[in-house]
Amino acid sequence: MIDLSRGTILVTGGAGFIGSAIVWELNRHGYDNILVSDHLRTSEKWKNLAALRFRDYLEADDLARRLQHPDHLGNIRIVFHLGACSSTMETDAAYLIANNYEYTKMLAHFALANGSRFVYASSAATYGAREQDLTEKTPLTSLRPLNMYGYSKHLFDCYAAREGFLPRVTGLKYFNVFGPNEWHKGNMRSLVLKAFEQIRETGRVSLFKSYRSEFADGCQQRDFLYVKDAASITAMLAEAAHGGGLFNVGSGTANTWLALTNAIFAALGQTPAIDFIEMPSELKEKYQYFTQADISKLRMAGYTQDVTPLADAVTDYVQNYLVPERRLGDELAVVPSHERNGVL
Repeated sequence: MIDLSRGTILVTGGAGFIGSAIVWELNRHGYDNILVSDHLRTSEKWKNLAALRFRDYLEADDLARRLQHPDHLGNIRIVFHLGACSSTMETDAAYLIANNYEYTKMLAHFALANGSRFVYASSAATYGAREQDLTEKTPLTSLRPLNMYGYSKHLFDCYAAREGFLPRVTGLKYFNVFGPNEWHKGNMRSLVLKAFEQIRETGRVSLFKSYRSEFADGCQQRDFLYVKDAASITAMLAEAAHGGGLFNVGSGTANTWLALTNAIFAALGQTPAIDFIEMPSELKEKYQYFTQADISKLRMAGYTQDVTPLADAVTDYVQNYLVPERRLGDELAVVPSHERNGVL
């Protein structure tokens, strides 16, 4: 078991969606010995940090420079690397290689050289068009990601395996994560947030039609995972004395887009009103109709908690965060015992 209270916890992408949820999860368990790093620039990601507790903040470029002189960073015992471009629509390959591949390599080598635990975000996008047997046992050489984002993540998984240190690090293949703190993600926001905004504006939601006879409109399925569960799983794997490697981080259950959308309307106390629209031609050849994570390895590693049922997760997100426009941490009522030490 890794003691997270010792030394410093580095969270890259800590102002982002999953990154800020991990900081929130660490705060819930009493940890605030955290160094947050991100690219804030002109976005409003900073709002995700306002209610959270951590010791210091570094822009990602500053962190990269300090990694050349590790003594300037103090005693970093664990690295949660969530910092990356997460847009599946990004087509600038050089940008993705620099941000998602080279930066990850640099942090991994830093962590391993300093005896630190390294936990990083891979992605279910590395599975490409596969709709069956989404398991970590699938040979990496057989995977064919459908976009450059997925390929940038796959590249590092392959690099870690080829260099022989994959068993000593922990790579997390996040599936369709949704929940609080995704306001800044633009077109990459989850359907829950997009549908919430559509309902607020028009009272209706638009879903893509199905173009496969075995799936009725709206019955395409995804493995949806609430971000609170994603953060809980991530923290558990960081602390657990498991063998490392790649882990699927999903619910282990496939749900339809209709089930998700109906849950949103139910959370708002409204009758579902859904329109089925044409799918853009550029998506038709790449669209997955079914994803479901095999989470047996996750269970074997010791994650025994029940994953939040979809309807309950949607209700919590809509009623406790979207409607009141709150972020994770706004609900934390515990007075920080460390304020006397000058912690943020």
